[in-house]
Amino acid sequence: MKILWLSHLCPYPPKGGVLQRSYNLIRELSKYHDVSLVAFNQKALLPTRKELDAAINEFSKFCQNVSVLPISSERKKYGRWLLVLKSIFTRDPYTINWLKDKAMFGLLRDRLSRNNYDLVFFDTISLAPYLSLFKKEKLILNHHNIESEMMLRRAYNERNLLKKLYFYQEGKRLAIYENRECPKFDLNITCSHVDSERILRRISSLEVNEVVNGVDVEYFYPLGGDRLNNSLVFAGGMNWYPNRNAMLYFARHVWPLLTEAIPDIRITVIGRDPPARLINLANEDKRFKVAGFVDDVRPYIDRAAVYVCPISDGGGTKLKILDALAMGKAIVANPVACEGIDVKDGETVLFADSPAEYVKKIKLLFENRKLNKKLGLNGRKLIEDKYSFEKIGRKLATLCEGL
Repeated sequence: MKILWLSHLCPYPPKGGVLQRSYNLIRELSKYHDVSLVAFNQKALLPTRKELDAAINEFSKFCQNVSVLPISSERKKYGRWLLVLKSIFTRDPYTINWLKDKAMFGLLRDRLSRNNYDLVFFDTISLAPYLSLFKKEKLILNHHNIESEMMLRRAYNERNLLKKLYFYQEGKRLAIYENRECPKFDLNITCSHVDSERILRRISSLEVNEVVNGVDVEYFYPLGGDRLNNSLVFAGGMNWYPNRNAMLYFARHVWPLLTEAIPDIRITVIGRDPPARLINLANEDKRFKVAGFVDDVRPYIDRAAVYVCPISDGGGTKLKILDALAMGKAIVANPVACEGIDVKDGETVLFADSPAEYVKKIKLLFENRKLNKKLGLNGRKLIEDKYSFEKIGRKLATLCEGL
């Protein structure tokens, strides 16, 4: 089959979240079918020409054709902020207006004039404005999250009244947009049964299937290095609000209790764009290390005694949890961080949803090495059985062939 993969970002390097999922699915799908990639470049992810060229070169190894365009609103100073204001007074949500681009319409028309695609894969609902270009191709829509549900959850958790109202309005408009556009696709793909149930509650007629998030099991595996006693690690880009809010919560409410209960505790927080509050804490308390972006998270995860994930917002499934499981880590996490992943409290992770519970569960895993090892072994086995990207990619290829 000839497949056109349309993306809201160039998913490289594949370090976490959407980047990791999309990169691996494209790579695996290309083993079975001819895949061409057309993507926007989000400057926050690939800010330099050198980085963009590296991404294009990487995808050229397994894609038939690779085209990447800048996002129009990001070419102008304050362009995105002006678009936010404009979107308040339009029918469509901000994310739809953000990716509606004349240059992309032109590029896609050119690709269609030169190629006969069997299938077009839309990597997010925000690319639905380009649906009108495709008349005879089969269409798949990928849901990294159910965007409206995630936005409404963000509104619920937001304390600032103006932001709360804005997120609520966006969430409601996204729901209306999803209700209208999702049925136009031949297949909707979600990351988990949880997200499938969420969207089917609203649009019961949808054709939906799960293509779960996964792990490159040959890259993420237990390295077997020496572990630092009483040490924690978290990895996640701080430019994604669920990660940022999770670690700000942890620093404010959990860390003081942990240092009182375990004076020699230490933590390493990994991820690009750490907020000033975390950097200030790291300057004041040498036990709290902010590493920022790193090329390879594996040594940091391997050295830690426990992986902590206090995420209580967002949607989809958290690839950081899958990576930690693949590396045989004992994990203490908010249940929301594990939504859609087939983990069990006490068997593959320990759940915590209050500062006191985090202290209790982390202390338990520091002291009980047998339990710590059990969680790690069970987590690795779960990944090998259900979450290898090789197996997941084969399922996606089969779904494409079945349309």
